[in-house]
Amino acid sequence: MENINSFWAYVCRHKYLITLLLFAVIVGFLDENNIIRRLRLANEERTLRQEIEKYQAEYDYSTRRLMELAVDSGAIEQVAREKYLMKKPNEDIYVFEHDPAR
Repeated sequence: MENINSFWAYVCRHKYLITLLLFAVIVGFLDENNIIRRLRLANEERTLRQEIEKYQAEYDYSTRRLMELAVDSGAIEQVAREKYLMKKPNEDIYVFEHDPAR
């Protein structure tokens, strides 16, 4: 009986600390929006934002390139020669591949 009384006295003396710790455990680990899930979602958000930046840069480059092609007919010829290896009838094409080992 004395153990129960001493335990109850301890609980009464530290009731705010116990309540705060219990609240921290429930919110931090047992809740639907716990700390681990929050960290995982923050990491996923950071990854998605990086992808958005990458695709935005790619979109900007493609838009600039499209505007160049719309204005300059020489740019169309350049793309045809470089990307699709097209040539004029009296030309020869030499393709040099970059060797990453050197």
